[in-house]
Amino acid sequence: MKRFQHAVLFAVAAGVCSLAFANEPSEKDAIALVEKGAAFMKAKGKDEMIKQINSKDPEYVQGPLYLVMRDNKGVVLANPVNPAMIGKDLLDVPDVDGKLFRREILDVAKTKGKGWVDYKFKNPASGKVEAKTSYIYKVGDVTLEAGIYKK
Repeated sequence: MKRFQHAVLFAVAAGVCSLAFANEPSEKDAIALVEKGAAFMKAKGKDEMIKQINSKDPEYVQGPLYLVMRDNKGVVLANPVNPAMIGKDLLDVPDVDGKLFRREILDVAKTKGKGWVDYKFKNPASGKVEAKTSYIYKVGDVTLEAGIYKK
């Protein structure tokens, strides 16, 4: 009987693990989240978007995928996962490889209006610094961003 219970527990654990990996957000998910935020912001305004993000509205915070907003000078206006970053200018703080990725985010927003930026960032789920890519979209005088960790 114990072997049967162990086999069932193993099967359940394996199923849960496969679901977790199957539910990892993709680049398409990041684009969709940013575009949803942009549409909301165009309809209801920047201040309302900031409230939605900072209140951790599940429409804009989906597990490891969430929306961040910064102004065109690089100051974080909304961050549902790390509210300590709100109001901070972190443009000159590099990732672990020395990349000034926040400057690149602003450059992509300014020159292209949208695009991807790769960098390294601490994954709150694993606690480790991992490769991440964020989709950037300029809306008026702010940038909306959503990133995924690369596997």
